[in-house]
Amino acid sequence: MRYPTEIRLAGPARHPAQMLASQENDGHLTIHDGVTAETLGLAGAPIEAPTHFSQFDPLAQLAFGDEWFQQGCISAHFRNMVLEGDEVRANLTVHGNDPVARISAEKGDGTEVLTGTASVGPDYGETELSSRLRNLGDPGDLRILDRLDVGMREDGLTVSVSFRKPNGAAYPFSLAEKLALITEPHPWYTAEGAAESPWGRPILPFEMISVLAHGEEAHWPVRTPSLNVFLDLEVRLVKGPLFADEPYLLDREIVGLSQSRRTESFWTRTMVRDVSSRDVLAQVLLHTGVFKESYADYPAPN
Repeated sequence: MRYPTEIRLAGPARHPAQMLASQENDGHLTIHDGVTAETLGLAGAPIEAPTHFSQFDPLAQLAFGDEWFQQGCISAHFRNMVLEGDEVRANLTVHGNDPVARISAEKGDGTEVLTGTASVGPDYGETELSSRLRNLGDPGDLRILDRLDVGMREDGLTVSVSFRKPNGAAYPFSLAEKLALITEPHPWYTAEGAAESPWGRPILPFEMISVLAHGEEAHWPVRTPSLNVFLDLEVRLVKGPLFADEPYLLDREIVGLSQSRRTESFWTRTMVRDVSSRDVLAQVLLHTGVFKESYADYPAPN
């Protein structure tokens, strides 16, 4: 769908729920636990970043139609953490004939939560993360991620997202529990409503595609114990939608390394494939930052 002029769509204010207070990574709690977050000087335990993607689904469906659920792509750079109780509003702006829409979200006090892009395939255009990944510089000397290399892979993992079973230690909630608290319900996410959908079965929300891709912990040789955070995330449907209680194959590859004043970070691209044909159904690009101060052996700054 194209518009003759710039169109700005704004969603309602929502209060995303914290569902990762008991999340574990490498056998210990994560920054989504309040006490653990305090050790890094954070104001509180942040809500999981993919949660915010759901607030864009109604806006993207208005802008792009139902094609959003088949070949949609949301690509976001996270600017500030959101705590439970914070108010968040999503915005999507279509610039005339530009196929790539700009997205943003801010808290009730105006603090920016994320910026990025939304588009549909098969071309998708220049996404927020494709630009950021292409412009990565030399990561310099790494101390926590020194054993990682671009091109490192993990292939052939079989995964699914269940309505009733929690999604492991990384995502200790079921799809049914998520849908009870999701900021933007949609009838196609449920068994009852999906009967009237084009596919006749429940589809996964965009935020749960991230859960599918990352629910099974990767075995990258990151030095531990250490704490990490999502810095950037892109979810791209190629032959969607994806479905609840359906097995998929995952192929993962490290496609970038970088660092900032506070983190060392790595970029992982996950291909979600059909079990039988091995066709790529979706791609998930994640930029994960590891807090330098969370690793006990990290050298003190000069």
